[in-house]
Amino acid sequence: MKRIKVLLREQSYDIVIGHDVLADFPKYLKPLGLGKDAVMVTHARIERVHGVKLAAALKKAGYAVKIVNVPEGEASKSAAQALRLIEQIASHDVDRKIFIIALGGGVIGDLTGFVAATYKRGVPYIQVPTTLLAQIDSAIGGKTAIDLKYGKNLVGAFYQPRLVYADTKVLKTLTRRQIQNGLAEAVKYGVIDDASLFALIERQRKSLLAADSKVLATIVHRCARIKARVVGADEKETKGLRTILNFGHTVGHAIEAAGRFGQYQHGEAVALGMRAAADISMAMGMLSEKDGRRINALLSDLGLPEKIQRVQVRDIMSLMRHDKKFTAGKNRFVLASKIGRVKVVENIPLDLISAAVNKRIN
Repeated sequence: MKRIKVLLREQSYDIVIGHDVLADFPKYLKPLGLGKDAVMVTHARIERVHGVKLAAALKKAGYAVKIVNVPEGEASKSAAQALRLIEQIASHDVDRKIFIIALGGGVIGDLTGFVAATYKRGVPYIQVPTTLLAQIDSAIGGKTAIDLKYGKNLVGAFYQPRLVYADTKVLKTLTRRQIQNGLAEAVKYGVIDDASLFALIERQRKSLLAADSKVLATIVHRCARIKARVVGADEKETKGLRTILNFGHTVGHAIEAAGRFGQYQHGEAVALGMRAAADISMAMGMLSEKDGRRINALLSDLGLPEKIQRVQVRDIMSLMRHDKKFTAGKNRFVLASKIGRVKVVENIPLDLISAAVNKRIN
């Protein structure tokens, strides 16, 4: 077991990473003093594969467990689903001291965190991420949100979990596409902070795509460590430090929304967004062509999309204006100066952004 501390001014917490450790979850839960009534939010497939085992371990340790399923997919991150989930939790919450467990990927984590932040003005919740993307990124840092038709994550709150508990064995149950989605975010961490991590992904890409447990565990630990450090330094993105985590996300979120959250999964859209960000970085003379080629080559080697299909440029450009990183008419991009280092740049000429997006249109 490895522990990473997310050091915050208020309520720091641990990220616990291990292999085949779901049954050990209660002993890490007990010291938090959250009470004995758990509401587990997941979806039916994850409940069958992992939820039954986790619930059995909790019940054996003396916890009462109520399992609430939500539909799979990004469409669950809606106001309607959030309200439905809140009502289900409220109906169960009678003379109880409840806490909530998010068992699933990024959608489950974002939705559950948002509900935990808003129900009774905040109840404790735990992240138990079951996808690579969630274990290395979305489960960490307390960004919770739901989507609107105008864009992704437009309604949300910073609300930190009390614990992130990652069992890397569950990654063996993922599809190749789900592994690729997570690896897109891993590449992001290499570009923004750690050139040696980027090189490791280059060397081990075949093992990673084959879901090699040992290599994946290394990637989870290294990425989680970077995110914990960045979040600890700038929890609510007020200092500009946490913004670097958005590399590839400005264009990526717009691509997701333009495809109505069904054309591309998150990591795929972020990969396209990183390609666009690399192109803009090179066009502005910040990034060498050699490093730009390495970024694009690694994304391609990992099987991530190279072209934007069945999405209109005008829709992407329009949706970017709703992005939280566009303020007072000013755009703000995370651009690369080399692999392992990025900077936040404002007021990128729109023709450069448009050209980078158009280059990726099929």
